[in-house]
Amino acid sequence: MAEKDILSSLRSLMASHSPPLDALVVPSEDYHQSEYVSARDKRRAFVSGFTGSAGLALITMKEARLWTDGRYFLQAMQQLSDQWTLMRMGEDPAVDIWMADNLSADAAIGVDPGCVSVDTTKRWKLAFSKKQQKLVQTETNLVDEIWKNRPPEDVNPVSVHPLEFTGCSVAEKLKDLREKLRQEKARGIIISMLDEVAWLYNIRGNDVPYCPVVHAFAIVTLNSAFLYVDNRKLSNEVKSYLEENAVEVREYTAVVSDVVLLSSNQLDLANAEDAKDIKSDSDETVTTVSDTVLIWVDPGSCCYALYSKLNSEKVLLRQSPLALAKAIKNPVELDGLKKAHIRDGAAVVQYLVWLDKQMQEIYGASGFFLEGECANEKKNLKTTKLTEVTVSDKLESFRASKEHFRGLSFPTISSVGPNAAIIHYSPQAETCAELDPDSIYLFDSGAQYLDGTTDITRTVHFGKASEHEKACYTAVLKGHIALGNAYFPNGTNGHALDILARVPLWKDGLDYLHGTGHGIGSYLNVHEGPHLISFRPQARNVSLQASMTVTDEPGYYEDGNFGIRLENVLIINEADTEYNFGDKGYLSFEHITWAPYQTKLIDLSLLGPDEIGWLNTYHSKCRDILAPYLDDTEMAWLNKATEPIGA
Repeated sequence: MAEKDILSSLRSLMASHSPPLDALVVPSEDYHQSEYVSARDKRRAFVSGFTGSAGLALITMKEARLWTDGRYFLQAMQQLSDQWTLMRMGEDPAVDIWMADNLSADAAIGVDPGCVSVDTTKRWKLAFSKKQQKLVQTETNLVDEIWKNRPPEDVNPVSVHPLEFTGCSVAEKLKDLREKLRQEKARGIIISMLDEVAWLYNIRGNDVPYCPVVHAFAIVTLNSAFLYVDNRKLSNEVKSYLEENAVEVREYTAVVSDVVLLSSNQLDLANAEDAKDIKSDSDETVTTVSDTVLIWVDPGSCCYALYSKLNSEKVLLRQSPLALAKAIKNPVELDGLKKAHIRDGAAVVQYLVWLDKQMQEIYGASGFFLEGECANEKKNLKTTKLTEVTVSDKLESFRASKEHFRGLSFPTISSVGPNAAIIHYSPQAETCAELDPDSIYLFDSGAQYLDGTTDITRTVHFGKASEHEKACYTAVLKGHIALGNAYFPNGTNGHALDILARVPLWKDGLDYLHGTGHGIGSYLNVHEGPHLISFRPQARNVSLQASMTVTDEPGYYEDGNFGIRLENVLIINEADTEYNFGDKGYLSFEHITWAPYQTKLIDLSLLGPDEIGWLNTYHSKCRDILAPYLDDTEMAWLNKATEPIGA
């Protein structure tokens, strides 16, 4: 269906809707507020043509606008037709403000209540109240009605994630969750986030590309636990496992009616007497069912469609307790993440060895180590070529050979020259660029392993980089080192630390439009909250804590020329400081990503002795840690790539 036909069809449905709609909002998210969604849930991409993971489309009777963040400005400009207007988050008015200011009084704005969170809905309603505009919950999703070739729902099998990787049983997780419910006088909780459902019940799936999750909801009460999932996805083995863990399986769509039952206290039929005299580990009597009245709902992840079935006066609107519990990794998860990153680092080194050789043989490039000009006669005589897609496929093949590999953790960002300036660039086979020995090459990639999820970015040049490119690379590296070496007291949030990665860039009047760090799942989502390191206000919401994971990924992007980003995954540890001012306890970071930085891109005159010392120590660890996974040729290359600098 042509884009103008999509907009025309939607406007026709809007006009015939009861009440008629003056505007229709099409969010990126699915019914679980997922960042990455399945093919059949990519409604915003279908209507707008913009394929980035974050954004929101607004369609009125006369215009169409798309909001997205700084990671996607360039991509959106390239993908949106002249039917659309790009709205830059952080620069242009937010969507609710724009609608309140620009739509008529009494305007009706439609949205599928399953695709918007409680928080978002409340914020919009408040904005609309100024002009008596109203948010209309559509009975069906209007996009689905016109999407004739909408991809079918896949029936992907659910698997049990064994204790050797999870480190904590379902029984233990449910016990901890119920203790939190009692503390907050809640008798039940609705769990919508796919990774939280998977983490709680120690199950994994394949319903969303790159994320090993299952399309499912969960409800947990003081006496019962429910999983709402397409029953066809469960083998007899998985059904038995869930039954053994006292998890009752119900059909995915039954969650709506069960939320109604939960609201009226009819879902959990167990006698309240059974909960009396429950003892905590400390032998103190805890709250009984008769004392609990609230239903816990995460306003940031629960869709408004479910929330609207509850009595709002008896709802505890608070972040899910599973978000923090999942983010603070147990010793088994930490050990698995470290091992996964070692194998992943070996794959990245093998890729760089291969790519270095190919660039020299095919393009006459001077290579990873030397700075000579490209041998143009060889470049002109080449019979084969490397593209952003073919080389990223090769990187995937190196990862696929590693133990416990289950797939990529996100679409590989394999970007040459100007494309590297597109922060979340996604190359397509038909339109991607050929590798260029005279341009920067940035690759941001990761994998899903049974014992951990990985995410790494390196930026390299196989020819002669300009002095400006070296200065920018070095500024990014300095910020990367500064953040990774930080010590900070307990209670510090990621908003406070974000500046450390930016100061070296700010000195030159440079910056970047994305956050600096996000959590990483344990064979789960590559972007995991609730914490983050960012300039955005939400980074203030959660303090960084020991045993969390977080990335360290500053960058710099020059539109039309090049992009630079460096990224490692860090673990937060308790720090052994000489003093302990305020008895707060202090924290520091531990790098678990292992792959060399390209020293020929570094302007050594811009690094201090401590930074040079850190880089040499890191490279020495790379050699020692990766040696068992590399052959003699690969090891010789790594030895050269990690030779001490500044000596």
